[in-house]
Amino acid sequence: MLWKLLMRYLRPYGRLLLLVVLFQLAQSIASLFLPTLNADIIDEGVATGDTAYILRVGGLMLLITFAQILCAIAAVYVGAKVAMKVGRDLRGAVFTRVGEFSEQEVTHFGAPSLITRSTNDVQQVQMLVLTTCTMLVSAPILCIGGVIMAIRQDVQLSWLIAVSVPILLVAVGLIIMRMIPLFRKMQTRIDTVNRVLREQLTGIRVVRAFVREDVETERFGVANQEVTDVALSSGRLMALMFPIVMLVLNVSSVAVIWFGSFRIQDGSMQVGTLIAFLSYLMQILMAVMMATFMAIMIPRAAVSGDRISEVLDRHSSVVPPVNPVNETTGRGEIELLDVSFAYPGAEQPVLSNVSFIARAGQTTAIIGSTGSGKTTLVNLLPRLFDVTSGSVLVDGINVRDLNPDLLWGNVGLVPQKPYLFSGTVRSNLLYGKPDASEAELWQSLTTAQAAGFVRDMDGGLDAPISQGGTNVSGGQRQRLAIARALVRRPQLYIFDDSFSALDLATDARLRAALTQNVAGATMIFVAQRVSSIIEADQILVLEGGRIVGRGTHSELLDTNATYQEIVASQLTAEEAT
Repeated sequence: MLWKLLMRYLRPYGRLLLLVVLFQLAQSIASLFLPTLNADIIDEGVATGDTAYILRVGGLMLLITFAQILCAIAAVYVGAKVAMKVGRDLRGAVFTRVGEFSEQEVTHFGAPSLITRSTNDVQQVQMLVLTTCTMLVSAPILCIGGVIMAIRQDVQLSWLIAVSVPILLVAVGLIIMRMIPLFRKMQTRIDTVNRVLREQLTGIRVVRAFVREDVETERFGVANQEVTDVALSSGRLMALMFPIVMLVLNVSSVAVIWFGSFRIQDGSMQVGTLIAFLSYLMQILMAVMMATFMAIMIPRAAVSGDRISEVLDRHSSVVPPVNPVNETTGRGEIELLDVSFAYPGAEQPVLSNVSFIARAGQTTAIIGSTGSGKTTLVNLLPRLFDVTSGSVLVDGINVRDLNPDLLWGNVGLVPQKPYLFSGTVRSNLLYGKPDASEAELWQSLTTAQAAGFVRDMDGGLDAPISQGGTNVSGGQRQRLAIARALVRRPQLYIFDDSFSALDLATDARLRAALTQNVAGATMIFVAQRVSSIIEADQILVLEGGRIVGRGTHSELLDTNATYQEIVASQLTAEEAT
């Protein structure tokens, strides 16, 4: 998965990668020649007292070193540029794919996990790309070239290379094998920390209202400790790795000097050659250490790459049509034909054999007990989910055949939990229609009974709105969300219990304004209060995912037992107050 992901997102930067390879190649070749030149200075210049030779070869070494530094800087710069671009592309691809998901896929992954995958996981892959660009070429060149150059210096000492390199590889390999499952566990536990933190920040008012700060602190502490434990375990293994590498390096260096001194003593080896051989051995082991460092990063990046690929390879269950219909009558008439819906893995369907027509210019209200399927039903209309069986028609056309942008552009949805984005009142309203005039914004606010409090806010339309609308009350948040839908002027309005935070007087004024200003549109209300739907042209009573009653308020009051129970319970509650 990781390599497929890297090949896909590195392909556009082939030229930059070629530059990185060339810079690393030049840097590595320079590193291989320097020890030999140093040996020549010692054995031929210093030994004979030839100052001119020392200056000439020393000057060459300085030039090579300067060129090596420039190549190293260029390789790191270009490599970092490639890594940052790959990270940018991956984040963009994950965001785009998540934007295509239906509610089902978002629920499957969970928002905290999707955030982790688009940030922490992408960062791990990005770091691997950076490390690869700076080490992948130079490590094998230094290792292979170092072996060749070391053998050229002295064949009889080369057995030390044959011993030290395998020992280092085996020791490092055993450590890495134990680190791989820890990295996978770490990413999962980071997901958990993000989930707990997100829940606590979102529900901070509930936490404080129920005085559960200590409980939530403990819950976060458990999740945080689990991440810490895994990080410490992997950190201990990583800390063990470098002492092992340094032990092999130092023992190998001592061995070279020890055995080399005997060869110098018997005249079969010169001092400069011994120093060059020792330098090449260090280069070889350092190349192995660089490869080891990459090997540390690969397992974690592989886990992250798998998690990113899971998102990129997951396609939305709401599939766009191959040959979409790009035009409708624009009336916004809705018809459901024998619709059933079940969530994946659920034993029972949420909705069963639901059929009704919501005509243009009329109001359809949906009422029922908690869990009867009201919200699920209205989510099927703009195709946030696809029906399990049956058909949803808009102006006589199956929503599966409609261009999604056309469908969503004709729907004004105010969800059960209205959400406002950080910005201003204006920016939130323009979300519904980016080119809306100021007069249109105020008209929508007036219809939504929000113009008064917006005028009183510091800045009016430019008054700041916090993320989620936390700096306005629940009723104000609902009215701003309704105004946002009204700005769009769609043909179909869906209000999913969007008046629950309004008092009865405001509720009545808002519904009267809607009737006057969007008279030609189809309006569907999900409601809990009977008093708010008495004037509806059609009331659907849902129970257990089925329509058990339909008609006007007076008709249902005479003929439908379920509706009678709902009305009786609310009248009793109202009379009790």
